[in-house]
Amino acid sequence: YLFLYFQVLKAFDYSFPWKEQQQMYKLDIGWPKISEYFTGQTFCVAVDSLHGLVYVGQRGENVPKVLVFSEEGYFLYSWNNTVEMPHGIFVWNTATDSSVWITDVGTGKYGHTVKQYSPSGKLMQILGTPGNAGSSLIPLQFDQPAEIFVEESGDIYVVDGDGGMNNRLLKLSDDYKEIWLTGTNGTGIGQFKIPHSVTVDPFGRVWVADRDNRRIQVFDKITGEWLGSWSSCFSEDGPYSVRFTANYKYLIVAQLNINRLAILAAPPVGSIGECFMVNTVQLADETKPHLVDVDMKSGAVYVAEIGAQQVQKYVPL
Repeated sequence: YLFLYFQVLKAFDYSFPWKEQQQMYKLDIGWPKISEYFTGQTFCVAVDSLHGLVYVGQRGENVPKVLVFSEEGYFLYSWNNTVEMPHGIFVWNTATDSSVWITDVGTGKYGHTVKQYSPSGKLMQILGTPGNAGSSLIPLQFDQPAEIFVEESGDIYVVDGDGGMNNRLLKLSDDYKEIWLTGTNGTGIGQFKIPHSVTVDPFGRVWVADRDNRRIQVFDKITGEWLGSWSSCFSEDGPYSVRFTANYKYLIVAQLNINRLAILAAPPVGSIGECFMVNTVQLADETKPHLVDVDMKSGAVYVAEIGAQQVQKYVPL
């Protein structure tokens, strides 16, 4: 019997290799080289792993709203035009081009929009009606859009919003027309209370941090159909961000109120199943991690911290 018991234990360990795992990430204390460039509240970060660049969105009076660093941590340049209150930021690379998308939750003349910029900060495209909060699809309107994810095909996913009238996930075509839309305010299946972050995996699934419902919800990227949700990992604090590691084995989730990064096992194709927290990275008190991004080449995780007013880089061990 004892022999059988140990065989079962062994099998269990084999299925869940992370049970024994030690720390998975360590802080890169050399990033950035000079932290004095952070002069506002750092809300978001995006990695351009193709070109080795890191974009940081920050807020404040008379501060540059976007800072650009090299992945080694050297400050390169900043830009400020037409960005009011950045909330989410995303780098989109195609074979020939790269651009930076920013969700702007400001209430002034540039706010309630999702904007596309060149890497140097030239405004290329505005989605939404600048300065006007709304729910309309023609013309397109947002109310405090929280985050954007753009696929290589140009299809766009927007979670809208960060506490405004909308609690929805929107999929737009590359010419900015609605493909599908899901979500209303509520706690039921496919409803949201502050959909705060969105990402897409290679298996056709869209992952949304449903912040104030303290869960992650998953949808089919083609149809918008609900595939499942995770809530058991978020009893202490809701998920603020959702990003995959470079190998798509894990999800990195920021939990702002408990100053923690949670590392969750990503299910393979198909069933969403239960939530397994593989590992955590405990940050200092009052750090307040808001949104994260992952370098899909090196695996490094960048964390935008509102409380600490900085971005920190964690490298896989």
